[in-house]
Amino acid sequence: MREPAPVTPDAPETMRTPLLTQEWLDLAFVHWAVEPAAVAGLMPRGTVPDTHDGLTYVGLVAFRMHRVGWFRLPGVPYLGSFPETNVRLYSVDAQGRRGVVFRSMDASRLVPVVMGRFAFRLPYLWSRMSVRSAGGTVSYASSRRWPGPRGAYSRVTVRVGARIAEPTALEHFLTARWGMHNAFLSRASYLPNHHPRWPLHRAELVTCDENLIAAAGVPAPVEAPVSVLYSPGVRVRLGRPARPAALLPLGP
Repeated sequence: MREPAPVTPDAPETMRTPLLTQEWLDLAFVHWAVEPAAVAGLMPRGTVPDTHDGLTYVGLVAFRMHRVGWFRLPGVPYLGSFPETNVRLYSVDAQGRRGVVFRSMDASRLVPVVMGRFAFRLPYLWSRMSVRSAGGTVSYASSRRWPGPRGAYSRVTVRVGARIAEPTALEHFLTARWGMHNAFLSRASYLPNHHPRWPLHRAELVTCDENLIAAAGVPAPVEAPVSVLYSPGVRVRLGRPARPAALLPLGP
């Protein structure tokens, strides 16, 4: 197994011909520390939990997806724009590629949910959702419709603080992720992404009432999150899936 690639705040390489384009807007990143052994069994075959100072993390990331488009075509204004909330883990494969693993992806548009589930084998779920801004706070709400567990929910409000001039090493680790690992034909494929450096703000967690993490099979947090961040967003390009990662033992 190769050493994991360095964590870099800028995308490692350009992407001339994207498979998909989109914008990720009004993002709240809420993270809790987790022992790697607690989530190792949830990773796609061929990946293990990525760690920072001996710990890995579970993230609850709420945002607005905006104008998803294919290749270089203009983004779709209605079906391609919707709230989304993800439960994600942090992964690394035998080639040293760092990424994220999505355990659940709640979204409010049924057509993208169906396409994501059947075309990309992603854990998209159809939910009632909203994102609202008022008085320096941003509130995200979701309640699952299909396929279940029906009624799984999250209600998160963050108060946006000052822009971060230089994120910490942990903040880079949690946000500077240039691909995702996804199980495909019993192995882990890697889908790269490319976007500008994240504009990050400190944020205060005003409310967090959720059971999406437990519904995704991840141990429910019992302590306060170790990191709460906000970003106004970035324009994103997603590339074609790379070849499956080489298999490696997942450990105990």
